[in-house]
Amino acid sequence: MSTAAATAASPAATSPAHAAPRPAPWPLRMPPVTLSGHGVTLVPLAPEHEAGLRAAAADGELWRLRVTSVPEPEQTTAYITTAEAMHEAGQRLAFAVLDTASGQVLGSTSYHDILPAVQRLEIGYTWYARRVQRSHVNTACKLLLLSHAFDTLGARTVGWRTDNYNFASQRAIERLGAKRDGVIRGHALRRDGTVRDTVMYSMTAGEWPEARAQLVYLLSQPRPRQENPPC
Repeated sequence: MSTAAATAASPAATSPAHAAPRPAPWPLRMPPVTLSGHGVTLVPLAPEHEAGLRAAAADGELWRLRVTSVPEPEQTTAYITTAEAMHEAGQRLAFAVLDTASGQVLGSTSYHDILPAVQRLEIGYTWYARRVQRSHVNTACKLLLLSHAFDTLGARTVGWRTDNYNFASQRAIERLGAKRDGVIRGHALRRDGTVRDTVMYSMTAGEWPEARAQLVYLLSQPRPRQENPPC
């Protein structure tokens, strides 16, 4: 092809008419939703869950772990209020994790850092009472959250972030099939006042089918089930 012909063809190849269509953006505030399956139910976090959250956090005194976001007992109401304010601002959708059969609060998890224009969100603020940390609960919650994000919301990317010293959480995120994107140095304060580095992970829509198959497989196995720590 001559130089002139190649030059003439270039504008057509890069014309906006040939660009991939952009997906419709999400609402600026994530609509509340209830997700249920495999013995757990995720409902929007509300003041009515305050006593249950206190009891779940007290099982193992989880607020004493320096690399977690579990509220201290006297901070539980503020924890819920903050989550509600972040939802109003379009930044977070927090859930209470319930045992479907009994309605007992087992912990909490959230969508957060929601970016509607690029259809990306993260999963975090996740913690459970110690008695269910080696059960099927975390695997079931991740399947529900990821299924809703990718299959219902049409997310392009789901992310996670964790403390650089929370090695158990890093391993758990990697076992989900997420890829380690990198480390943000000097990123956030821990509850003890020290400054943490934050390890970032993500999963794309193209990687989701294989990850879903693995989660479904894990939940199909007889108990005791191999369980990941919260992530």
